[in-house]
Amino acid sequence: MPITVTAPRGVLTPTGERAILPRLTEALIEVSGLTGNEFFTSVVGGTVHILEPHDIYAGGVNRPVVMVELKLPNIGLADQPARAAFIAAATDIVADLAGPEHRREDTWVNILNAPDGAWGLGGKAYTGEALIAAVTGAAG
Repeated sequence: MPITVTAPRGVLTPTGERAILPRLTEALIEVSGLTGNEFFTSVVGGTVHILEPHDIYAGGVNRPVVMVELKLPNIGLADQPARAAFIAAATDIVADLAGPEHRREDTWVNILNAPDGAWGLGGKAYTGEALIAAVTGAAG
């Protein structure tokens, strides 16, 4: 479950740049109700991209927006309350790890879903059913 964070240099604190992905990972696992599930935990990863401030735009103008993008199979965060919970948690995490000048409205969170069978790990394409079996097997 890749998480991509894109932020202008200087918006996140130096500690925030290192802590944001572990915190977002924890939030996704918690919102998914899978805390302690080894398989699910092992497939959540991501990248942090820190760009020069002049390379970030919103509304066609240079603006210090932090973008969090989460890519999931279509079974992940399957209902609106779960998606809303992740969006709220991600926004809170960015606020906690950014400098005091960062505004909440300058945090954008997107959740993208892959169709059934279009999610792959280690060269294996997983259907939703296969992912559920893997997660359930790790819990048992």
